[in-house]
Parts: sequence; structure tokens; C-alpha cells
Amino acid sequence: MSTKVIISVDFEVYGRVQGVFFRKFTQEQGKKLGLKGWCMNTEAGTVTGVMEGEQRQVEAMKKWLQETGSPMSKIDKAVFKNEKKLDNYTYKDFSVVE
Repeated sequence: MSTKVIISVDFEVYGRVQGVFFRKFTQEQGKKLGLKGWCMNTEAGTVTGVMEGEQRQVEAMKKWLQETGSPMSKIDKAVFKNEKKLDNYTYKDFSVVE
């Protein structure tokens, strides 16, 4: 019997990612991939957050955050850190924090 491994990763996306519906699109993409977590704007002009899910889903979201984003965004870079395995999900869904 295989047990699914849950990965948690913190992320921060740099570039033109505020005022371009980046958080809304990030939330939609996270939910589409079956991820849980959150995202929010920072005072530094970035979008930061946490995502939790299976490795394959997390890798797909990393690629989306690095290369796609919202239609009007311009991503300079995405930084991922604090990757760890979890026994259980910490969050119920993927939300936008105001």
C-alpha cells in the first residue's frame, strides 16, 4: 500500500506581480493542481506564500510560478525555500491572504 508524500515549499515571486491579479491566478492554479496553501502581497512588491501537495503537483506549480503567472504579470524570478515533507496537510485549501 503506497502512502502519498506531502511536500511543503515556501515561495516568493519577484517582478511585476502586484496589481495584475497574480494572487487570484496563483490561487486558481494551486486549486487546479490540488495544492493547499496561501499567497499574499508583500510590502516589497513581491508575492509570497506556501504550497503543499504531492511532489509532482508542487513541481508543476513551481514551473507555473517561474514561467507563467497571470496574463499581465512579468516574472523576474521565483525563489523556493524550506522544502520539507509533511505527515498531513496544514491548510484546508489554497487561499489569498489580504
